[in-house]
Parts: sequence; C-alpha cells; structure tokens
Amino acid sequence: MTLPLEGITIVEFSHMVMGPTCGLILADLGAEVIKVEPPGGDRTRALRASGTGFFPALSRNKKSVTVDMADPAQMARLLALLDRADVVIENFRPGALEAKGLGHAALAARNPRLVYCSLKGFLSGPYEHRTALDEVVQMMAGLAYMTGPPGRPLRAGAPVNDMMGGMFGAIAILAALRRRDATGRGEQVQAGLFENAAFLVSTAMMQQAVTGVAPPPMPGGRRAWGVYDVFTASDGVQVFVGVVTETQWGGFVAALGDPRLEDGRFAGNNARSAAREALIPLVQEILGTRPVAAIEALCEANGLPYARINTPGDLFADPHLLASGGLLPVTLPDGRPAQVPALPIQFGDARLGVRLDLPAPGQHTGEVLECDRPGRGVNRPPGCLED
Repeated sequence: MTLPLEGITIVEFSHMVMGPTCGLILADLGAEVIKVEPPGGDRTRALRASGTGFFPALSRNKKSVTVDMADPAQMARLLALLDRADVVIENFRPGALEAKGLGHAALAARNPRLVYCSLKGFLSGPYEHRTALDEVVQMMAGLAYMTGPPGRPLRAGAPVNDMMGGMFGAIAILAALRRRDATGRGEQVQAGLFENAAFLVSTAMMQQAVTGVAPPPMPGGRRAWGVYDVFTASDGVQVFVGVVTETQWGGFVAALGDPRLEDGRFAGNNARSAAREALIPLVQEILGTRPVAAIEALCEANGLPYARINTPGDLFADPHLLASGGLLPVTLPDGRPAQVPALPIQFGDARLGVRLDLPAPGQHTGEVLECDRPGRGVNRPPGCLED
C-alpha cells in the first residue's frame, strides 16, 4: 500500500530508546529515516543486559550512514543531506549538537522548511539542564510510587517513558509538518521524559483533586471494581480476571454456581469493591478448583476480561500476533532471524511491515552521501554535492 509519509526525509541523530522510537514510528509510516552514526556505529548496538534489545527493536526500516564529524568533507556531505531533509530528530544532551553546528538555529538558517525535534529529559524550565533517565522521571513523577507495593517504589518493567516520549515526539513532528503545509516554514518541537511521566500519572493526580485524599500505590490500593485481580488456577497457572459491570457480575455468578457469591455484601460494584478483603479470597477458593483452560472458557463465554500472566518471550508464539501480522521479521546482527512487535496500529485491514531490515553500521553511507562520479547527473544518490 502507499504509506502515509512517503516522500518525507528524516535525519535521525539518536541513541538508546527515546530518539530511536520516534524515528521508528515515522519510518514504519513510510518516511525515509536516515540514522547518522559515528564511525564504528551507535554505541547502543553494543549494549548488553536489559539494553541488548534496544537496537534490534527500534531500527527496522531505517538507513544507516556513518559520519566522522571531525572530517570537513564528511560534514559537508552531511550538511548537504540536512539541506534537503524535512525533519531532524535528536535526543542527545542539551547543547551537544549545537557545539557541532547542528543545532536548530544553524540548520533552520540553511533550511527554513526543516522541522527539528529535540527529545529531552525535561522541557523548558528549571530542570531543563538536568540529566534524566526513564527511571529518574518515574521516581520524580510518582509513577514508581504508584507501581510498587507501599513503601517500595518500583520502576515499570519496560522503558515506558522513553518509548511514549518518542511517540509524543512523532506526534509533534506530524503536527509541525501539517503546519508547514500552511506556512511553508518548519519549526522546533520538543518532547520531555519528565513531562511524559507526569502525563502518565494524571489520573492519579485528578483522583486526589476530586477526593482530597492521596491515592495509595496500585498494589495496596482499593480497586474501583470488586473482582479485578490475579488468581491461581488448579494447575498452578496465574490468570487475571476482571468483572467490571453488573451484567458481567450476573454472568460470572451464574457460571460459577456458588451461592456464597449471592451474599448481600456483594450486591453492586461499589459494595463489592468495599468488600474485596472477603470477596477476593472467596473467588480464589472457587477458581482455584478449576484448571486455567476452564477459567478462560468461562470468561470467554461471559464476555469477561481475562489474561494469563505471560512473559515477554511468550509473545513469540502468541496466536493472535502471529495471525494478525503483529510480529515482523528482522535479522539480528549475528544473522539469526527474529520477530519484533509491529506498531500497534492498522490501516484498513493492513498492518505496517518491514521495508528495510536492521542496518549494519554505515550500510547506506554510499547510497545516501557519496557521489557516483562516472554517472554524475544520472541516478545520482540524494545528498551528493555538486562540484
């Protein structure tokens, strides 16, 4: 299919997660995303432990060029590329690209149509020069407080702010491109990790504003629904079950057939929520006599939300993702095939796929930056300098 961002050229100066996520979204949507790396490649490629998956998860559909910014000839070719680019994405510390002549002011003077997206720890304000990480802003914004048990703040099990911050950067870029259609001029846009974390806890903030009481951490707090918890089946498998409407409660009680659930303490959702200390052990006792497959069948038949407690690795074999195009094929740097989740969006019946596999460092330098002298003027790679 024709992709929405075909014809848009994006130059990505990025590392780690936030910038690469922003570029990935736009690349999957059809933009030509050119990742600029130092000689030898982005250091993110070499991360281990929890960083091992950063590069392979976020680098499909991108081209890689390597540039030694200390080499005037290579910098001249890079600037020629930037002169024709539509968008720049960067997520380095404040001032890092400015020091190399690649800040917004310098590039906008050369290319007034350029949309320049800076992805930072903090937006403008007292904190803007502080160093931030996903974990830092989760602590600052109260997200870690809300995630862990009382007294034990806990970061989320994924780089949620980095990835969501990159998503907001992509949204800002799309909006700026739309405004450029009307004005003919680009602009600088920014997204911030801390502000993203604050946005994630906005419902907890408003709960406090409405009730006048600070909400307790999620693991220790009173849930809005009576049955909304993890239970262990008779075969030892854990499964989440939620009962969030009166219709669902009626079907749940009828399907389980246990008269204890008809106790007046459980009449109405608010009553069930208040009686969770009695209700949850009772539901565990009843469900604990059934294998997980029977619990899932009961939930499916009654329209109840449910889920086994999976690990990320279980998704490689998830039947829904496999059938719906939700896993995309990529080749790991060592040559092994793998699958990575697609963007969680769909156009009609179509999912966005892979046009370019994970690039090797500098794989597209010749295509993007170098001039083919014998064929000059004929099928010349974009970004070449004229004599």
